[in-house]
Amino acid sequence: MAAMILLSVIAVIFFFLFLHLFELLFLKPERLRSKLRRQGIDGPSPSFLLGNIPEIKTIRSLKSFGEEEGSIAHGWSSNLLSHLEHWRNRYGRNFVYSSGTVQMLCITDVEMVKEIGMSTTLSLGKPAHFSKDRGPLLGLGILASSGPLWVHQRKTIAPPLYLDKVKDMTNLMVESVNSMVKSWETIIENGGGESEINVDGYFRAMSADIISKACFGSNFNEGKEIFQKLRALQIIMSKASIGIPGFRYLPTKNNRQIWKLEKEVELMVLDVVNKRIEQCSNEKDLLQIIIEGGKCLNEDGNSLKISRDKFIVDNCKNIYFAGHETTSITTSWCLMLLAIHQDWQARVRSEVLECCQDRALDVETIKNMKTLTMVIQETLRLYPPGVFITREALEDIRFKNIVIPKGVNLQIPISLLHHSVDIWGPNALLFDPQRFSNGILKACKNPHAYIPFGVGPHICAGQHLAMVELKVIVSLIVSKFEFSLSPAYKHSPFFSLVVEPRNGVILNLRKL
Repeated sequence: MAAMILLSVIAVIFFFLFLHLFELLFLKPERLRSKLRRQGIDGPSPSFLLGNIPEIKTIRSLKSFGEEEGSIAHGWSSNLLSHLEHWRNRYGRNFVYSSGTVQMLCITDVEMVKEIGMSTTLSLGKPAHFSKDRGPLLGLGILASSGPLWVHQRKTIAPPLYLDKVKDMTNLMVESVNSMVKSWETIIENGGGESEINVDGYFRAMSADIISKACFGSNFNEGKEIFQKLRALQIIMSKASIGIPGFRYLPTKNNRQIWKLEKEVELMVLDVVNKRIEQCSNEKDLLQIIIEGGKCLNEDGNSLKISRDKFIVDNCKNIYFAGHETTSITTSWCLMLLAIHQDWQARVRSEVLECCQDRALDVETIKNMKTLTMVIQETLRLYPPGVFITREALEDIRFKNIVIPKGVNLQIPISLLHHSVDIWGPNALLFDPQRFSNGILKACKNPHAYIPFGVGPHICAGQHLAMVELKVIVSLIVSKFEFSLSPAYKHSPFFSLVVEPRNGVILNLRKL
């Protein structure tokens, strides 16, 4: 009798577990898609559990991903995002597809992008899968959080990155760039006046050095291992699909490596933090501000439901990753473009030498470098480091007369807007900095289509730091060297959570 009762209880538990899983994995996703279909938004039919991931792989396999010979084509999104282009052509500017069980509303309608950018509601936040599927890299830091936690993080982290604060970091940037320049000069001298250099590693190390000194009060050597492990974590995680239920818990080779790197990075970051706390430092750099922001959690009863250590570690990881990876990659793309377009390289060099003739390089000096600004803006248009802007509807929310149900992810593919002929004209896929000669507002038909740093309240907190750093790096390099693209360079952008050159950027450099 007791055995029968136990079996009945187990059967009931399994029945309700089945119902819960059926609701979570099938009924809920279909309900969300149905609500969008009734409003005229359609998309490809998903498979169970995997959604449209198999179809994405099939569509992308039909495109050529080989390295391009002879000429450099900048329309890389037709390869890396071929599935989105295919579905946009079939279903319209806005369409829905599934990554696992996550429902993605892909938006390429600029007017809808504009409305999303102007929205200040906390009902539109970062997707839950950011802190789950990308959790080892992003955690619950500023890049992955929403609601009151995000508000607290933004208030903590953004002020030290305002332009007036960035001004004080310029000398550190110049110091780091000059150190790299001297190493290049030595290589060139040993090479007889001209040398071939793969610049990516140098830019990654230099940018890490800058973010370490400017925001964390340490030099690159102390943070070197953290950057290396975050880089390894980034590359492994870029291969994983999002939205597949339970996949991140499976003890696969990649997952085991991710877990190992996550733990090692956490311990190293906490070691840096604990050393700072023990020093009772009076520094007011970003690290100290993050530490104090973590302490505040205990003062308000920790209503944000995050521990002090996790708050500090996750935000340090976010700054380490976003603060140097995107800048170093953009610098590589910018040098690649200037190496191809020698006329623009000469124009930038002439401007830099003229502006720096009687004064040191600082924020006020680079303000006058209009040509350099145009070149960087065009680089960010052709090669935006971020691939998507992604938000989640935390409540039902309306944009452009479309009610987006709670739980749907909004995905804006940046490059599809940046490369659109309808928006930028027939030369959309050509390098033409002149289009920014009258500023971003007049560069294209709709300035809301230019979004290299994101949109809305979640726009990149470090955009001023990134722009100043890019200008300092490029201006110092063009003032010291002439460079061209090496025949060994193969143009092959690829996705590793950001878009970067697969084999680096190889330049032939000659000292001026």
